[in-house]
Amino acid sequence: MIAWLIALPVLAAVLGAARLLARRRGRAALRWLLGVNAAVLAGALALLVTVLADPAGAAGPAAATGSGSGSAALIGASIAVAGASIGAAIAVAYTGAAAIAALSERPELFGRAMVIVGLAEGIAVYGLVVAVLLIGKA
Repeated sequence: MIAWLIALPVLAAVLGAARLLARRRGRAALRWLLGVNAAVLAGALALLVTVLADPAGAAGPAAATGSGSGSAALIGASIAVAGASIGAAIAVAYTGAAAIAALSERPELFGRAMVIVGLAEGIAVYGLVVAVLLIGKA
C-alpha cells in the first residue's frame, strides 16, 4: 500500500509535466509527450510488479493476516467512482452544450434534451453501483 502512496504524487507531477509539454507545438513536443507517456507506463508496470511480487509487504507474517484484498477492493472502488465521474462529466459537458444549443432554436425540445443529459449522468450512477458492490466484497 505504501508503494501506491509514494507513486501517486510522482504520477501527478509527471502528468503535470506532460500537460505543459502538450501546450508546446511541433514534432519535438510530440516526441517529448510520447517519451513521458512511455516513462509513465514503465513506472506503472514496475509499480504493479513490485506490489504483486510482495503483497504482504515488508512486515512479514503479521501483515499477511491483514486484509490485502480488502484494500485492493477499496482502491478498485475509488477507481470505479473516479473513472465514472470523469466520464459522466465529459458526457454531460458535450450533451449539455448540445441541449442548450437545441433549446435556443426550439424550446419545445426541453424534455428530450433533459432525458439525454440524464442518460449521460447515469454513467456516474453505474460507477457508484460498482463501488458499492466492491466495498460489499471487501
